[in-house]
Amino acid sequence: MESKPIVSIENLTKVIKGRTIIDDLSFDVYRGEVFGFLGPNGAGKTTTIRMIVGLMSITSGDIKIDGFSIQKNFEKAVQSVGAIVENPEMYKFLSGYQNLQQYARMVGGVSKAKIDEIVDLVGLSERIDDKVKTYSLGMRQRLGLAQCLLHDPAVLILDEPTNGLDPAGIREIRDYLRFLAKEKNMAVIVSSHILSEMEMMCDRIGIIQNGKLVDVQQVKEFVQGAAETIVEFEVTPLPQAISVLGERYPNLSIQKGERTITLTIAKELIPDIIKAFVHTDLKVYGVRELTKTLEDRFLEITKGDGGKIL
Repeated sequence: MESKPIVSIENLTKVIKGRTIIDDLSFDVYRGEVFGFLGPNGAGKTTTIRMIVGLMSITSGDIKIDGFSIQKNFEKAVQSVGAIVENPEMYKFLSGYQNLQQYARMVGGVSKAKIDEIVDLVGLSERIDDKVKTYSLGMRQRLGLAQCLLHDPAVLILDEPTNGLDPAGIREIRDYLRFLAKEKNMAVIVSSHILSEMEMMCDRIGIIQNGKLVDVQQVKEFVQGAAETIVEFEVTPLPQAISVLGERYPNLSIQKGERTITLTIAKELIPDIIKAFVHTDLKVYGVRELTKTLEDRFLEITKGDGGKIL
């Protein structure tokens, strides 16, 4: 990952009808990474993306793309960007190839060889001459991605790119985005509510809540950085084990399984709990630390907060 950011969000604020939707947001995105932008519904993800691509005005602060300010040098800034905000719109009565030709004419300087290269990259070679009205949702998403890539952007911004796709389509999009970041040295910014996909797709994530940035971290560090861990104990007899825990740790939340007890505890407590079981003649057959997911950590941070989509 390069040391100089390709996208810089600087003290970004958006006020609508006296309400602060985005509150002093600052973060950077670099070439060669997939950056996940997460937050509960209504947190301000789409509002931020609309400001990045110039679809919404900025109240205060700034956005710089490849060193150019969105506010002061809009055309220079957005020429480095390819974006799909919500669903890609196409001429359904034209073929996929004709749609790309129309877009190529608008941006200029796109050769037939370049169109063919992008079509092959997104896996549409066999259907590119068919009319878009015959395409599945996944194929339309891929065509939208091809359209974004025709002018060789440095930054690709996708708002909910896997919406409505089946598992195979989701995996295809994920693989394309990883390829673009790593092989084409592109900065990819993705907003999605499918957290399991974001965990597999993203290098770093930024979490926004109520218009404010909560945290920006590497995905692995964020998932593994929780103060508590989930531990499953296989122990018998189960009723006595629960009783021992209740006496020693009355505030613990205990999940009882058929032969196991699952606890969310500080890692340092694991040997103490095992010792307590052994000293009361309980049989401990296994102790297993369960890995937290991005979804677990996200819900911890946001406390399951929800709201309207903005």
